[in-house]
Amino acid sequence: MHDATRDEVTHENATQKVVAVDAEDNELEVVNRLEAHTDDGICHRAFTALVFDRDDNVLLAQRAPEKRLWGTYWDGTVASHPDPGQSQEEATRQRLEEELGITPDQYTDLRVTDRFEYKRYFENEGVEHEVCSVLQLTLTDRSLEPNEAEVAGLLWAPYDRLHRHPEWYRQLRLCPWFEIAMRRDVE
Repeated sequence: MHDATRDEVTHENATQKVVAVDAEDNELEVVNRLEAHTDDGICHRAFTALVFDRDDNVLLAQRAPEKRLWGTYWDGTVASHPDPGQSQEEATRQRLEEELGITPDQYTDLRVTDRFEYKRYFENEGVEHEVCSVLQLTLTDRSLEPNEAEVAGLLWAPYDRLHRHPEWYRQLRLCPWFEIAMRRDVE
């Protein structure tokens, strides 16, 4: 059984804030991050960033096992929540550097390419109910310094092949927001 009281006391997300939004991504209020991911959740702002190389390979990152939701699942390169008052681009730059050591001089063309609302439950641990912006960029320098507290593994995959033949990648267990973003991007 899920013990929200224990989580609120011990989990680092209990001290963080996210921006609650409506389905069109209009800001409503600032809420506790753990509460936004517990029970039925609170719709909040999030992002996923897809990092490409010059050959149209996408960099997948395996979430660290310690992650409360979707630990060890494979994700687009980075995903998180912008802090209150922070733009999606600023948040992406910050997470790229914190999680992978990627600095702005290593990429070009950071841009928002899509936005969608979704809701998915994860086992008995929580829920993601987000308006997720998708950002894309191209690395000109593929040097990486992964933070093991955030990233368990990395994999460059041909983006088109991953989309056309998901059965070939089934063993990767992809995060739901990445699967939605990829499907919408290619369609």
